[in-house]
Amino acid sequence: MRTPSSFRNGPFDIEELTKRVGERFEAGKRFAIVVAAEGAKPRAGTMEFDEGGKDIYGHERFAGIARQLSVELEGRLGKEARPVILGHVQRGGTPTAYDRVLATRFGWHAVEAVHRGEFGQMTALRGTDIVMVSLAEAVKTLKTVPEERYDEAETVL
Repeated sequence: MRTPSSFRNGPFDIEELTKRVGERFEAGKRFAIVVAAEGAKPRAGTMEFDEGGKDIYGHERFAGIARQLSVELEGRLGKEARPVILGHVQRGGTPTAYDRVLATRFGWHAVEAVHRGEFGQMTALRGTDIVMVSLAEAVKTLKTVPEERYDEAETVL
């Protein structure tokens, strides 16, 4: 099933999502998997949605769209829906020896930068080298997933 771009950008349409999931069941499928980014939001006024508010730095807190979406889809479709929420540890998996060494290198370079009085910077990996990058440079451009990556990752179950 191709994912329309309407589900990739901006608030999603719960009616359209319900229709697409329902079509899977009508086609004889016994399950559907819906993946929602933690920052996903429904179109205003289309379903119950708990805004997470802001943290002390003004960053948006996420309120658990997976749980809210599962309740909404279950109610609309009459099919059991179970949210599975991946935590930060599950997202990354078990660190390899390379991961552990890289983390140590990042930490060492960060401490050395503090000793040199180089604040407002972060460690970054360029090739195999650890370099310092200004925070302003690191956040000046929003980095998004290229559209073709969605196509590469898409699969029909």
